[in-house]
Amino acid sequence: HVHLVESGGGLVQARGPLRLSCAASGSIPSIAPLGWYRQAPGKQRELVAAILRGGITNYADSVKGRFTISRDYTKNTVYLQMNSLKPEDTAVYYCFVVVIRYYWGQGTQVTVSS
Repeated sequence: HVHLVESGGGLVQARGPLRLSCAASGSIPSIAPLGWYRQAPGKQRELVAAILRGGITNYADSVKGRFTISRDYTKNTVYLQMNSLKPEDTAVYYCFVVVIRYYWGQGTQVTVSS
């Protein structure tokens, strides 16, 4: 059974930084894709960043150059370093891992004030 627990969300001023963490437990292969989606009010859930097999990273165009995803394989933890935050980054951020199917965390709120 796979379980994900996110932390690090909160309220931050525009142009500020914030780091999200997601600790995964259970049987998770090192090749399993991990990453983050987000969902803003009234909008569809969108992929923010992911680490794929071989450590390849993928980012949404809207966060390229501002967000960095990383993974600690020893701790089964994935991080999302968010810099130069904008009000439009406000959303609930969900961690995910793919092990045969998608598993999701409970979500953490990120609010960026202008």
